Amino acid sequence: MPLIARFTLPLLAGNMLQQTYALVDAAIVGKFLGINALASVGASSSVIFLILGFCNGCSGGFAIPVAQRFGARDYSSMRRHVWQALRLTAFLSVLIALLTGLLCMDILRLMRTPGNILEGAYTYLVIIFAGIPCTFFYNLLSSIIRALGDSKTPFWFLLFSTTLNIVLDVFCIVVLHWGVAGAAVATVFSQGLSAALCYVYMYRAFDILKSTDEERRFQPLIARRLLIVGVPMGLQFSITAIGSIMLQSANNALGTAYVAAFTAAIRVKMFLMCPLESLGIAMATYCGQNQGAGKPGRIWTGVRVSSLLMLIYAALTIALLLFTARQFARLFVPPGETEILGDAALYLRVGSAFFPALGLLCILRYSIQGVGYTSLAMLSGVAEMVARALVSLLAVPAFGYIGVCYGDPTAWMAADLFLVPAFCLIYKRMRRRAESANRPQYRAATR
Repeated sequence: MPLIARFTLPLLAGNMLQQTYALVDAAIVGKFLGINALASVGASSSVIFLILGFCNGCSGGFAIPVAQRFGARDYSSMRRHVWQALRLTAFLSVLIALLTGLLCMDILRLMRTPGNILEGAYTYLVIIFAGIPCTFFYNLLSSIIRALGDSKTPFWFLLFSTTLNIVLDVFCIVVLHWGVAGAAVATVFSQGLSAALCYVYMYRAFDILKSTDEERRFQPLIARRLLIVGVPMGLQFSITAIGSIMLQSANNALGTAYVAAFTAAIRVKMFLMCPLESLGIAMATYCGQNQGAGKPGRIWTGVRVSSLLMLIYAALTIALLLFTARQFARLFVPPGETEILGDAALYLRVGSAFFPALGLLCILRYSIQGVGYTSLAMLSGVAEMVARALVSLLAVPAFGYIGVCYGDPTAWMAADLFLVPAFCLIYKRMRRRAESANRPQYRAATR
């Protein structure tokens, strides 16, 4: 427990910094630019999750073979994987930025974005997508640093970047009057700076990353291996986001007031989800290193310990939001908008009640990814997508906004129904492999 907690804390601090920025960003937009501007930023949030989720998933997947070879002390192969990951990231990030930039308006119209916020949503989305290379590289480099056992340094870079982000937010929106475009520019610039700092630090601080010309050469087999691990992780996020897009599209059709309530609530929910997400990310590195070292027993112990930590946090969060959900929503929405505040508070209370299901999802999904079974983790994303689609098509038209509130909890439970038996089967397989590998050593020792 102390090992997992110490590794998780810097990840948690970093994630909470990112979400703090998202909270401050939404608060600045809502207070200075109004409800329509807040809805413009929020109307595209699930689309951003679709695209950036794929990039972040690929980044985490590219780092898994690095963690495994670091755990196995195969440093030459580890360096080769790092260089191929950098090449793949450069190619994929530019390609995705170009494609998404061209399709922005079509996506927003497909999502039935209200006409009074369409232009603002388009401006925000185009700038965010233009900065995809910055986001992709930052997440890859920080994932590699964590794969080498250092979860603290990415936090310090992120602290600087987030502080700069907030300052630029105020400057671009309040001083330069750039509107929602200012919020997007501040985000992209800060993420680019974080990526540059991570790259400089990584090659100065880790001697084991100093490579030869041979190790830096393009190697198709390693690139293929990275894609086999990384792309399913990216698709898992994207598949999950498709369900979120359908859910947000159904919510957009309910009107601007519901879009604003959803935007305010989702910012708070994402902030409160940080400990669960951070615990999952820590388990991916923990399981990857122990799988590389051939210690499945420690993986099982880690899952049990992290589940206990998750349940404690979930209970505290449920109790907190029971009394303070409306106060959280007032960070973004003026006090006079009582209907929007009530809808945002309802969304938060319903979602937090199912945090144990979300916590189990994070722990098992990232653990499965950490040991290399990324395709199975992707299938759990399919379960989430199907559940959200059914809620969007059946529950929201029948019950309205309350159906939106139950969309994510339904998806979390559907994913758990897949992940629990999947993890049990994977763990049994790892144990059999470890026993087979150790049996010859045992026989030699007894002779």
